[in-house]
Amino acid sequence: MYARRRHIYFAMMGTCLTLFVLAWGVVRLWSVPVAVGMCVVAMVIPPVAAMIANRRGPEDRWWDDPSGDPQSDEWWNELDGKKRR
Repeated sequence: MYARRRHIYFAMMGTCLTLFVLAWGVVRLWSVPVAVGMCVVAMVIPPVAAMIANRRGPEDRWWDDPSGDPQSDEWWNELDGKKRR
């Protein structure tokens, strides 16, 4: 799952760079407002890409990570129905 999120992140960032370069390298020659619009879209992509890349999937078991406090971990294991062997 991590690889898929990483690929999506790089695709989105590549799209962002492509939009920015095309906006000011090519599109501005025909229409400055369209170039500015492309840059606004490119400006929104990096935060969305970061949220997607850092999102935890349903198979990411972050809640099972031990906290480092043995008493707390034992208590949570008891609540989750896990028995220590």
